[in-house]
Amino acid sequence: MLSFIFQRVAQSALVLLVVGLVAFAMFRFVGDPIDNMLGQERTIEDVERLRAQLGLDQPFVVQYVRYLQEAMQGNFGVSFRQGRPVSDILLERAPATLELAAVSGFLAISIGIGLGVFTAIRRNGFAANAIMTVSLIGVSLPTFLIGILLIYLFSVELGWLPSFGRGETVRVGNWTTGFLTTSGLQALILPSITLGLYQMTLIMRLVRSEMLEVLRQDYIRFARARGLKERSVNFRHALKNTLVPVITVTGLQLGSIIAFAIITETVFQWPGVGLLFINAIQFVDIPVMAAYLMLISVMFVGINLIVDLLYFAIDPRLRVDRAGGH
Repeated sequence: MLSFIFQRVAQSALVLLVVGLVAFAMFRFVGDPIDNMLGQERTIEDVERLRAQLGLDQPFVVQYVRYLQEAMQGNFGVSFRQGRPVSDILLERAPATLELAAVSGFLAISIGIGLGVFTAIRRNGFAANAIMTVSLIGVSLPTFLIGILLIYLFSVELGWLPSFGRGETVRVGNWTTGFLTTSGLQALILPSITLGLYQMTLIMRLVRSEMLEVLRQDYIRFARARGLKERSVNFRHALKNTLVPVITVTGLQLGSIIAFAIITETVFQWPGVGLLFINAIQFVDIPVMAAYLMLISVMFVGINLIVDLLYFAIDPRLRVDRAGGH
């Protein structure tokens, strides 16, 4: 088990290095930040002085190695646009994105697994067929269009929910939260549904497909022949064996919720790190862009590592196979 963890951690570190290298190299072609930081009356001396001050006059390898050294210490440089440490800016924006992702992930997992089990058990019922038909909306429509439709219906026509912003927030220590205010909870509803709808339908369809396959297995027939209750067969035997592939997709989707919150935050003007990244691209704020991609990469790698470890906890066949290989 320890060797497996060490192997996965080493692979994760290599992935982060490659992602950081690609991102850092790619940002060299999105524009020159000096053009946005200095006015039209700048001189050549002003340009050279600011370039040296930001370290942009150094070779690419030197810039990348220095960035990695500082990033491992939690220092992602200074924002070219705001002139503040990037780590401070990310800490200010992170609560909004993490709360949005947490609510969206909870809705996607709970409703997705619940509807997946229901449509598998009642696969020939009218309600199950209706749910499968409606779920095509979540798969077919792009996220930004779903957000616009929800804003038009619930904000413009009905006037029930706010169309943008995070609402009123409360500071708890260094954390700002909207969970403790009415306007904050109302502001969470539309963006969380928009962000989690695709993941919910994907999880629902996967759970349904996997559970239908498990229900056809011989050991399920034997369980029913032994006189076990249908509830016990469905939830204790069938659902448990359905969860292994579901965990993989669910883990990746949780990472996607944070990574692709950019679109939802842009539509709803949600003050999170996704909207920060969009603004950073507009102003060629390379430290912010690099820090954002590294943060997303760490989340994806961490989630994949947790998923691999959960395999060992849920499926004993993996432990047996690995022990036999040794």
